[in-house]
Amino acid sequence: MHIADGILSAPVAGTAALLAAGGVAVGLRRLDADDVPRVGVLAALFFVASLIHVPMGVSSAHLLLSGLVGLLLGWAAFPALAVALLLQAILFHFGGIVSLGANVLNMALPAVVCYYLFGRRLSRATSPGAAFALGTAGGVLGVLGAGLMMSLSLLFSGRAFLGAAVAVLTAHVPVMVVEGIVTGFVASYVARVRPELLRGRMRGV
Repeated sequence: MHIADGILSAPVAGTAALLAAGGVAVGLRRLDADDVPRVGVLAALFFVASLIHVPMGVSSAHLLLSGLVGLLLGWAAFPALAVALLLQAILFHFGGIVSLGANVLNMALPAVVCYYLFGRRLSRATSPGAAFALGTAGGVLGVLGAGLMMSLSLLFSGRAFLGAAVAVLTAHVPVMVVEGIVTGFVASYVARVRPELLRGRMRGV
């Protein structure tokens, strides 16, 4: 789901960059110094997971774990994913610099939505089963939201990208299932072993 430079139109790339910068600013403002290690670990986890690409027809797919990042970080998902995506663009040419704002927005905004829909309830989950269900829902929504956001970015840049947008969504349907299960197990484990990680101060509104 990395959009390379030269694909998005200037208005789409510019608008996305402004919105992403706003999200990063909000995330940094809510970030405590004590929370930085957790943000760094989750940024690294996203960095590694999204480097592993699996070819699927005309496109490729990879785990995002953005739903998990959103569930555990809330708004801090914006700076965490921004750093990871910037390093991927510089070191491995996955995504572009001009399109960095769009890539950050496409992955971080659904992550924040996951927090508001499922993260707060996850922090109050009273059983591993409930935590697994909420984590699974967050994992699925994180991938679905990122796919929809990327498709909209392509469509707003020109109807010529309609086929690519459909291919992206189709390729990530199995990823939604796998990521949902992975996120569910992680959420269940964290809720059982380190529940305090689900109640970070950075996420308050």
